Amino acid sequence: MTNFSADWSRRKFLRGALATGALALPGTGLLAGCATSGGGQEQSEGEKTEKNPLGVPDDQSLEIYIFNGGFGDKYATNLHEPMFKKAYPGVEIVHKAEVDIAGALQSRFVAGNPPDFVNNSGTGQIPLGQLVSDKQLYDLSDLYDAPAWDTPGKKVRDTLVPGVIEQGSFDGTPFVMQMAMTVYGIWYNKALFDQHGWEAPETWDDMLALCAEIKTAGIAPWTYPGVHARYMSWPLITMATKLAGPEIAVAIDNLEEGCWDNEAIKESAAALQGLKTKGYILDGTEGMDHVQAQGQWSAGKAAFVPCGSWLENEQEDVTPDGFEFAMMPEPLLSSDAKMPKEALRAQAGEPYVVPAQAKNPRAGLEYMRIMLSQEGAKGWTKEVSSLTIVQGSADGVDLPPGLTSAQKALADAGDNVIYWMYQNWYGKLWNPGVNVVVGDLMAGRTTVDQFVAAAEAETKKVRDDASIKKFKR
Repeated sequence: MTNFSADWSRRKFLRGALATGALALPGTGLLAGCATSGGGQEQSEGEKTEKNPLGVPDDQSLEIYIFNGGFGDKYATNLHEPMFKKAYPGVEIVHKAEVDIAGALQSRFVAGNPPDFVNNSGTGQIPLGQLVSDKQLYDLSDLYDAPAWDTPGKKVRDTLVPGVIEQGSFDGTPFVMQMAMTVYGIWYNKALFDQHGWEAPETWDDMLALCAEIKTAGIAPWTYPGVHARYMSWPLITMATKLAGPEIAVAIDNLEEGCWDNEAIKESAAALQGLKTKGYILDGTEGMDHVQAQGQWSAGKAAFVPCGSWLENEQEDVTPDGFEFAMMPEPLLSSDAKMPKEALRAQAGEPYVVPAQAKNPRAGLEYMRIMLSQEGAKGWTKEVSSLTIVQGSADGVDLPPGLTSAQKALADAGDNVIYWMYQNWYGKLWNPGVNVVVGDLMAGRTTVDQFVAAAEAETKKVRDDASIKKFKR
């Protein structure tokens, strides 16, 4: 998965712009031709009607750039663009698919001539935080307040999974629509569990009791990518948040002093480190990357692995017949936890933006409204085999077992969806920062208190670095 860091090097972006012959103007920030966010080219706005609530002009083209990566671009050419064309036959659609979005578009952003809609994804992504700080993105508030495309009586915002608009917002303003919905949790082989009569644990005490049974059966209870130990920060923060409430994750995002130094974080860290001290982690895990750890799990060497809902697709070629992917939310650390056992982490991803300097931003917003319709989202799920941020959009779609499991878990969670933004906003805090300190914790090289102190120190580095743009939830 791509990490969209907001503290991307301005120098690197400038080098790329200079390489393409584009120059930044003195006193205007890195990107030349910056418009006020949300301003766009309002002179291109058409008449607003019941059928055209966003005011799409009928005499302007719509230029679209799609990242041609794991999802391809067929969902655009075969589904969303025909839907748009049917509603607005007079609008010419100019479609382009690119692997390197920054290489294709950074000079156009600098020159003030970007396209109208961009799937800004992949390793060649233009970092979102940088685009926001340079006022290059259009405010999406009108999109979310517009009537839903095919859900009468509801606004677009009312049809989405709770929290996803905020996940694309910076300092409270929505600039990014992230279409994919990744559900995080602890994964297991349901066929193996059924064979042994094991049930997914709901509390940490249940987890430890089951781990003892699993170990007796000759299987290691847990593994994880030891080289990428930040994977274990996901259950760590999630369990702490379920115990003490959403303010745990918010404090980390806001880089608050003491955000790691609290009892919920310590209890969660102690529980996970206990897997090591009790001998419940597969031998060699500390030296494995995600491919190796997940491969051992798929081979039945370990019962549990932490991951997101991309796991099933990632393991497709190495998973034996009869293996049934299933996901469970992290267990509760205490019966008096502030959030229910169904609470889980779900994070929006795969970003789409409308540039502030677009010639036809209202058409870009309308294109997003089509994507966020039931028809548009359901078709997207069928095409790319991924959940979306639109509630109910996977209903009736034939999904593989693991994705079905994740979909059910997300539905069961309801409004109890946990998310955090620090790894998107402050990439170095996530890696190498949290990656190192969680790795030391899980390997038993540090105590829980030492882990907390190290995590606080990594957070302080970012908090005190004036060159890094800060964001707040």
